[in-house]
Amino acid sequence: MQDQWAEDMGDGVDYEVEELHPPKPRLRSKGIYLLPNAFTTAALFSGFFAIVNAMNDQFQIAAIAIFASLVLDGMDGRVARMTNTQSAFGEQYDSLADMVSFGVAPALVAYEWALKDLGKWGWLAAFTYCAGAALRLARFNVNTGVVDKKFFQGLPSPAAGSLMAGFIWLADDNKIPVRDTAIPWITFFIAVYAGLTMVSNARFYSGKALDVRYRVPFGVMVLLILTFVLISSNPPLTLFGLFVIYSISGYVIWAWEHLSGKSFS
Repeated sequence: MQDQWAEDMGDGVDYEVEELHPPKPRLRSKGIYLLPNAFTTAALFSGFFAIVNAMNDQFQIAAIAIFASLVLDGMDGRVARMTNTQSAFGEQYDSLADMVSFGVAPALVAYEWALKDLGKWGWLAAFTYCAGAALRLARFNVNTGVVDKKFFQGLPSPAAGSLMAGFIWLADDNKIPVRDTAIPWITFFIAVYAGLTMVSNARFYSGKALDVRYRVPFGVMVLLILTFVLISSNPPLTLFGLFVIYSISGYVIWAWEHLSGKSFS
């Protein structure tokens, strides 16, 4: 009986150990979609290229590279949706690329261009912007599928980076001196404003409701042509002006909703 009891207890112990330590699933390697991730890689390269040029005092090229990242970043998601090649890997890769192109790159370019003349206030402003971009992207990732797709919660990082790059491009293109002027403090204000607005609850129109596969009113095409004409006539001034308007539009929507008591949609 004792032998039988010991054998039964032994079987019980073995059974418990087996249940507590199940075999680990083997990781399976999966391929990635080439086309959308190629656009993401190109956007990442443009952001890195902006940093390199800022280190070499080529600030106008650095600013243009950030705008190139903006165009490429806008294409990767649309290409993925149009070709049905969306993936979790692509979403995470795009977010990391955005952090470099629209978080780190604008902060470092602005610091090398003007903010470093302000000493600790300069790098604090650059860090405020960079941290705001990181928090904005993290919040966007966890809120995907929860918030209204017609609007962004907070200023999107590509728009914030373009606001910074647009001001740098405009000032450099017009040969406005940086030292012994108000330029460093204006850059300080833009960096802090953009950084805080990225983590605000202000709603900014996303444009995701527009579908290029369907018909649009004729006036939309006319407006698009006029926009191209304005950008071609004076790219830095027009782009900076457009992103200034966009960067305050969220607060305009907030004020309108609170004053009228109606939801803007």
